[in-house]
Amino acid sequence: MNQLDASAKGVYLITVTPFTDTGALDLASTDRMVDFLLEKGVTGLTVLGIMGEATKLTMAESRSYVQRVLARVQGRVPVVVGASAAGFAPMKELTDSVMDLGASGVMVAPPPTLRTDDQIVSYFQMVDETLGAQVPWVLQDHPVSTGVQMTASVILRILKNSPTCVMLKHEDWPGLAKLSAYRAASDKGEVKRFSILCGNGGGLFLPEELTRGADGAMTGFAYPEMMVDVVSAHARGERARAHDLFDAYLPLARYEQQAGVGLAVRKFLFKQRGVIASDFVRKPGPKLSAQDVADIRFLVQRQEGRLRELA
Repeated sequence: MNQLDASAKGVYLITVTPFTDTGALDLASTDRMVDFLLEKGVTGLTVLGIMGEATKLTMAESRSYVQRVLARVQGRVPVVVGASAAGFAPMKELTDSVMDLGASGVMVAPPPTLRTDDQIVSYFQMVDETLGAQVPWVLQDHPVSTGVQMTASVILRILKNSPTCVMLKHEDWPGLAKLSAYRAASDKGEVKRFSILCGNGGGLFLPEELTRGADGAMTGFAYPEMMVDVVSAHARGERARAHDLFDAYLPLARYEQQAGVGLAVRKFLFKQRGVIASDFVRKPGPKLSAQDVADIRFLVQRQEGRLRELA
């Protein structure tokens, strides 16, 4: 097992959950998707995230899906599993189950009931105790979905109190100042060095986040090769090249990040690329119109032209 640790970097791709046209889990498409993502060079996978429709799966489906992903990965890259839950009992049950299957760690976001800084810090102390000393975990900071605002100082308090929290999934925006604060604190020795992977919609601020000290991306996009190439170029010191590659994909990434419809766009593109057999989104979920599809096809054509110019 590739256990998660604070040195993690690169691109941990948030996977979609493939379904058939009738809404059943499509495990054959799951295999193709894993193969596709590994071929594109991702460093790791993250499953059962928000864009993975985790809340629409039964516990049995969640376990079956994770088991299939892990079996296909065969230990080649780390796999992180979203384990956020309304209570600690289901969080512990899912965590123990997926770690036994070979997951590398789990990811936890704060519940929307938290209101004060002290409540947030106390909650994650309980998360640390619940998961246990052998389970590395990722702190997810995504106020758009959770409604919980965590300042940089609160997150640093959590990290000081939680020895097994090895990574921050940074999804707050504007968030560049927070990134700078994290790195300044770890550089001064005020907090342990921890991995920071960014999750802002398809990497919409990825080049700037890398410059501020992020170690990579943990998000989804129908063209994961964009994030892989941007992170690689930046790591080589080719900042301008990283921005050029990013710019070529930006219009389509922006379109995919529309609130409410983004998952349908991503699944449509994955289907068009031959990754999954169906672009079915479980209810409640969006459906694309004929005009949406026309927009997407136009943006893909323009993207392909820009990439030819960069080649």
